[in-house]
Amino acid sequence: MTGPHAARDIDTSKPHSARMYDYYLGGKDHFDVDKQAAERVAVAYPGIFVCARENRAFMHRATRVLAREHGIRQWLDIGTGIPTEPNLHQVAQAIVPQARVVYADNDPLVLKYAETLMRSAPEGRTTYIEADANDPDALLNAPELSEILDLRQPVALSLNALLHFITDAQNPYGLVARLMGALPSGSALAISHCTPDFDPATWEKVTQIYTSAGTPVQFRSKDDFARFFEDLDLLEPGISVGHRWRPEVGKNRPEEEITDAMVSLWAGVGIKS
Repeated sequence: MTGPHAARDIDTSKPHSARMYDYYLGGKDHFDVDKQAAERVAVAYPGIFVCARENRAFMHRATRVLAREHGIRQWLDIGTGIPTEPNLHQVAQAIVPQARVVYADNDPLVLKYAETLMRSAPEGRTTYIEADANDPDALLNAPELSEILDLRQPVALSLNALLHFITDAQNPYGLVARLMGALPSGSALAISHCTPDFDPATWEKVTQIYTSAGTPVQFRSKDDFARFFEDLDLLEPGISVGHRWRPEVGKNRPEEEITDAMVSLWAGVGIKS
């Protein structure tokens, strides 16, 4: 691991979004309080398990497309979450062994498992930074980042299932603009974001569950999601429901089994000109 990281106590008195996501994915790195909150979400929105899987699958596909078709060799993944194999660096380095990846999160449980994120291919490099997405300047100026990434060369900024945890009061559009502003031409932005567009009543219930658990959320419409890509060139097929963005034959269940409402996730990738 690059740089010193001091472990912090893990708060198990209330659910945490990253640990709830681990539960949705069938992982084991969560506590009873997370399981209980996640199951309340599942009662309101049974598709949450499909949503989580399709979010992960989108990240894999977007990473492969950027590596194969757009020459990306560096990634900055913010809101990394608890490691779930294959992780982003494993997907990228399977195509480009020299790929460099910086992960960033501020959850102490992610820090506990960060060693998993450091297992780079010999030709590449990876590191983990404990950082708050709401402080992009601190992240961009972290010495660990400059040791791994060359910001003079294109970087893919990966913000998967992160921005719905940043409310408008926290200026998410300004945050994304600040991060992309630090990256050169040819860089990419990949985002997935839960949406109420297909079932507003259900997502209002989900919002209430997360908010009452101490995690404010703001699930956004397609138009609001599109604002994150202003001044970028969207890759085909543009903004799509997660499972419809560049689907790979044999990777998903038959399309008729997965509805847009089940996924309820907007996804897109843009390139900075």
